[in-house]
Amino acid sequence: MLEAIATEPINNQSVLYETDFYAWTQEQAELLQLGKLNALDITNLVEEIRSLGKQQKQELRNRLGVLIGHLLKWEYQPDFRSKSWRVTIREQRRRIKEHLLENPSLKSYLNQAVLEAFQDGIDLVLKETPLDEKDLPQECPYSIEQIFDSTFPSGIK
Repeated sequence: MLEAIATEPINNQSVLYETDFYAWTQEQAELLQLGKLNALDITNLVEEIRSLGKQQKQELRNRLGVLIGHLLKWEYQPDFRSKSWRVTIREQRRRIKEHLLENPSLKSYLNQAVLEAFQDGIDLVLKETPLDEKDLPQECPYSIEQIFDSTFPSGIK
C-alpha cells in the first residue's frame, strides 16, 4: 500500500487527509520513517503540527480557567467551600505544573494564558454559583505565584 501512496500525486494524499484522517496520519508517519520526504503531504503536515502546538496552549488555558474559577469560588463563597473544590484546585495546579514541565516553552506564554483564562474562570463561577458578574473582579486578582502556591488561599491545604 505504501508503495502505491509514494507514487500517487499529492492531490490523492490531500483527499485522504479529508476523507480518512487516521489513515492519512499512519501513511505520513510511515513515509517519514522510511525517509520518503518527497512523498509527504507537506501542506497538511504543517497544518497539523501547528495545530498540535495550539492544542498545548489551549490545554494550559483550559486548566488555568478551571483553577481560577475554583479559586474565585473559594474566595467569594466561603460558606460553600468543599472538599471537591479543594481537590480540584490541587489537581489543576499539579496538572498545569506537569504540562509546563512537558512543554517548557509555554512558560513564556503563562502571563498571557492567565489573562485569557480569567474570563473562562468567571464563566465557570457564573455557571456554578448564584454570583453575578458584578460580584466578581474585572481582572484576575491572583498573581502567578498565588495561582501556583499550594498554601493559597488560606484554608486550602
